[in-house]
Amino acid sequence: MSRNKKIILTAVLLAMLIILSRFLSIKTPILKISFAFVPTMLCAVWLGFKWTVLLNVLGDVIGATLFPTGPYFVGYTISTAIAGFIYGIFLYRKEENSYSDKQFFIRLILSTVLVAIIVNMGLNTLWTSITSGKAFMVLFATRIVKQLIMIPIHIIVIVFIEKALRIPFYKYMVNDND
Repeated sequence: MSRNKKIILTAVLLAMLIILSRFLSIKTPILKISFAFVPTMLCAVWLGFKWTVLLNVLGDVIGATLFPTGPYFVGYTISTAIAGFIYGIFLYRKEENSYSDKQFFIRLILSTVLVAIIVNMGLNTLWTSITSGKAFMVLFATRIVKQLIMIPIHIIVIVFIEKALRIPFYKYMVNDND
């Protein structure tokens, strides 16, 4: 895939990320529920960790600048970069048949659980504790419940979306003459 196609695809995913994260999400002072993981994970599958980290960092900075929901805090940008890195390392398919659907499913589970533990329950709880002044353990308890609910949702949604978009993606983005 040409660099131009990668840039265009990343821009489209970036727009989706900002819309899903800033406008189509449920936010409370200590918790946020959204489908912003979809463009992140698709970028990880299609483009790898470098583009996914870039996507997530730009999404966080642009979203926080243009559509702030509170003061900007760099910790959340670090978290989203780490999540993009984890997803990109585990999920990237360099070629259409880089690995089987079973292997993809195992990689998806591992990456989703790692992001849930390291980023969502660990780092984001720390950042929320710092910015809100609330006790870490109190916040951690609510985040455990959220992650236990969201992990299977993330996995199911991505399995279906990736499978549905796999053929069109490889037909129009990869196999097309650049």
